[in-house]
Amino acid sequence: MAPLSKARTALDALRADLAGQVFAPGDAGYDGARTVFNAMIDRHPAVIAQCEGKADVVRSVRFARELDLKIAVRGGGHSVAGMALNDNGLVVDLRRMHEVTVHPGSASVRVEGGAVMSHLDRATQLHGLATTGGRVSSTGVGGFVLGGGSGWLDRAFGLAVDNLLGVELVTADGSTVLATARENPELFWALHGGGGNFGVATALTLRLHELPAFSVALVVFRPENGPEVVRRFGDVFVCGPPKAGGAVLFRSGPPAPYVPGHLVGTLVCIVLITCAGPVEDVRELARPLLALPHDSARVASMPYADVQCMFDVPSGLRHHWSAEHVTGLPDELVDLFCARARAMPAPTGCRHMLVPLGGAVASGPAEYPVPFRDAPWAVDAFGIWEDPADDERVCRWVEQARTDVRPWRTGAVHLSLVGDEGRDRVVAGLGTENLNRLAQVKRQYDPDNVFRYNHNIPPA
Repeated sequence: MAPLSKARTALDALRADLAGQVFAPGDAGYDGARTVFNAMIDRHPAVIAQCEGKADVVRSVRFARELDLKIAVRGGGHSVAGMALNDNGLVVDLRRMHEVTVHPGSASVRVEGGAVMSHLDRATQLHGLATTGGRVSSTGVGGFVLGGGSGWLDRAFGLAVDNLLGVELVTADGSTVLATARENPELFWALHGGGGNFGVATALTLRLHELPAFSVALVVFRPENGPEVVRRFGDVFVCGPPKAGGAVLFRSGPPAPYVPGHLVGTLVCIVLITCAGPVEDVRELARPLLALPHDSARVASMPYADVQCMFDVPSGLRHHWSAEHVTGLPDELVDLFCARARAMPAPTGCRHMLVPLGGAVASGPAEYPVPFRDAPWAVDAFGIWEDPADDERVCRWVEQARTDVRPWRTGAVHLSLVGDEGRDRVVAGLGTENLNRLAQVKRQYDPDNVFRYNHNIPPA
């Protein structure tokens, strides 16, 4: 750490140089600037640099290196482990950098590093185009894509990272680098799953796909019918077309148009089937589920960007998540999954979700460090609550949900859906066979591990 007088002088110079805004402890707005999605995270950076453009990012990284500060990078700030913040270091906050430029002629889009899904989806939708995004509208695009990226369109268009065409990166020495399949190809490979280990992604270029129609079937069931619902849902995706996606979701019924009033605030089992096609196709896909007793059903065409907002989570809540990828849906797993959902802590905003993969996820490029792509199913447990007094019981419920399905797990994991669960889970998320190669790339671009607030890859 630099002497105090040097630090003050450097901070004053940073404030003068940046087009964006700089916050330090004691500044008006500092506490708001250090608040992230997960209310469990309470960290106090030495400096927060809210950058307006690439030049601000370069200047901020060089400032941190001059003072020997570690660097955290904030895009959407959705990391459940709070990786967008640190204590006593620098936060490079990209949220002011959210411009989205669509290129219909080349079916591509350039997205700045602070954009969230709603920025991306609304912009591409105007052109009848889309790419794989997340399952809520407030997720940061950069972290989502570079961590793999699974969403409603992944069976049709592949994982988000399969659609990555280029990354504009500021590295640990303040240099700017472009990574594509032709330019710095080894770095480009590592960015397919390696997340923020190699620098600050100031912009990404993504492949787009035509999406002239998008439709959904949303069916609400009582939780006691869950096992039969899950089995029927599984049958739909055994031979279901890649254009179909969706989830089975247990949660407290929200005050939403698709939930009958008498079920609001009670545990419900929601089936969502999405289709990159017309409403007639999704109606046929949902037919086996609509044949079961249900409390409400909605089958309709909907703009994709609107569907992305359906399961958004309000800010200011506490979060603890985990996930496992499993080999199939045997009866015992289904029964355990549904029983754990019925044991969900109440009243909370917890969610227990089962998601089909396969399709273009499984047939995507196998050479990248995304080992979970071969799994047919993902089981996601989202602990979401407000009262700190519930911390222990909600976190315990999430861990029990993981334990339930462990006999059927593939061993791989999507790191974007888990917190800080130790080195073994990082290895499971990147693949043992990829670690040495990733560490070599890390040594080239960040030999001092300046960018360590992530699912970290130590330099070789």
